[in-house]
Amino acid sequence: MRKSAQNGILKSMMRQPVCTSTIETSPCAENTLNPIRKLVDQLVINPNPEKSLLKLSIGDPSVFGNFDPPPQVLKAVSDNLATSCYGYVPAHGLVSTREAIAKYYNTRTSPLSSEDVYVTSGCSDALRIAMECLGSEKRNILLPKPGFSLYQTIAGNRGIPVKFYDLDPEKDWSIDLDQLESLIDENTAAILVTNPSNPCGSAFSVQHQLDILAVAERHGFPLIADEIYQNMVFEGESKSFGELSENVPVLSCGGLAKRWLVPGWRVGWLIAHDRHNRLSKVRDGLTRLCQVIIGANVLVQGAIPQILETVPQSFYDDTLNRLKNAADIVYSELKDCPQIRPFKPKGAMYMMVQIKIDQFEDINDDMEFVEKLITEQSVFPLPANIFGIPNYVRLVLTVPEDILREACKRIVEFCENHKVGVPHKKPRAETS
Repeated sequence: MRKSAQNGILKSMMRQPVCTSTIETSPCAENTLNPIRKLVDQLVINPNPEKSLLKLSIGDPSVFGNFDPPPQVLKAVSDNLATSCYGYVPAHGLVSTREAIAKYYNTRTSPLSSEDVYVTSGCSDALRIAMECLGSEKRNILLPKPGFSLYQTIAGNRGIPVKFYDLDPEKDWSIDLDQLESLIDENTAAILVTNPSNPCGSAFSVQHQLDILAVAERHGFPLIADEIYQNMVFEGESKSFGELSENVPVLSCGGLAKRWLVPGWRVGWLIAHDRHNRLSKVRDGLTRLCQVIIGANVLVQGAIPQILETVPQSFYDDTLNRLKNAADIVYSELKDCPQIRPFKPKGAMYMMVQIKIDQFEDINDDMEFVEKLITEQSVFPLPANIFGIPNYVRLVLTVPEDILREACKRIVEFCENHKVGVPHKKPRAETS
C-alpha cells in the first residue's frame, strides 16, 4: 500500500509541467549601472594591428609597473602576516588602525580620534556608505559634472535621486556656485565634492573651498568629500574640506589606493569631521552600514599603522614630481594642436582634453573621436561623456614617459589627418 502511494506521488510529480518562465531581477539590480562600463561596451575597439595599443584610459597607477608602492608598504603587510590577522574584527575597523588614521589626519583645526574613523573596503565603499547614510529615495544628493561615474552607480543602486552641478573648465574646473545653489531644495541631503578631481585633474583653491562650505552652511547640510587624492596636489594649495570646515559636518572618504599606489588592496576609510556633534545619528548609521560586508580586509588594515608611520616623505614627493612631469610633457606636446585643447592639471593623475568638433572634417563627438583614434592610431583615451561632459577625453598620467610621448605624437597626427579641409578617409577596416 505504501509503495503504491509513493508511485502515485511520483507519477503526479512527473506529470507537472516544467516551469520555463523568465525569473525577474530586482529593482536594486535593475537600477545599478556603471556608466563607464555601459559606454565602453558601446565603443568599437578595433586597434591598428601595425601599432601597439597605448591605453591612456585606466586610472590604475599599477598597470605599467612604473609607479610601484614603496618597500615600506610591502614590508608592513609582510610583517602583519606573522600576526593573528586571520579572524573577524569590528566591522568599522581595528581600533589600532582607526587610531593611526585619526593621528595621521589630525590637525589643530580639526582634531580627530578613533571614534571619527570608519575603515572600509576601499574609498568606493566609503563613498557608498556615506551616500547611503545621508541619501534616500526622498532625499537628493548634488553631484559634480563632470564627475566620477561611480557616484551615479551608488545612487542608482539605492534609488537616491541626484542633481548635477557644473564645473567650469575656464576657471580651473571650479564649481559654478550660483548654479549649485539653484539646485538646492528642501529635500537636498548633501553636496558631494571631489578634490583633487577625477576626471578633471583640478585642485580647488582654499578660498574656493571656503566658498563651497559657506553654501553648505547657509542651507544646513553636510558635505561628502571624495578625497582619495588628498595631498596629491602639485600646483597651488588645496586642503581637506574637513580641516577647513568650522561648522559644516564633512564625511571625508579616502584610502590607500592612489597615494600609496595599491588600488587592488581595497582598503579605505571614512572620516567624520563634526565639531558640533551634528552627526550623532549619522555615526550610528555609518557603523551599521559597515556591518553589511562585516568589515574590510584585516591583513591590509592591520598594516596601516606601520604604513602611515614608516613611508618617508620622499616617496610622496617623488610621486608628485613624476606626475607633474608627465602633465608638463602631455601639455607641451598637445597645446599647439589646433583641433584640441589640453587643460593643465593641478593634482590627481589625469588631464582633460577638449575636442574642438568644429575643427574636424568627419568627427561628430568624443565617442567617434576615440573610436577612430583607436582604429587608426591604437591610442585609447576615455571619452568624457562617461563623466557627464561631451567632447572631451580624459588622459591618464601614470603612463611611462616614452609611451606618453608616442601617444601624444599619434594624437597630433590623427588630428592633422581629420582636420577641416582634409578629404574624408575611409576607416581602415573598409579598405581593400
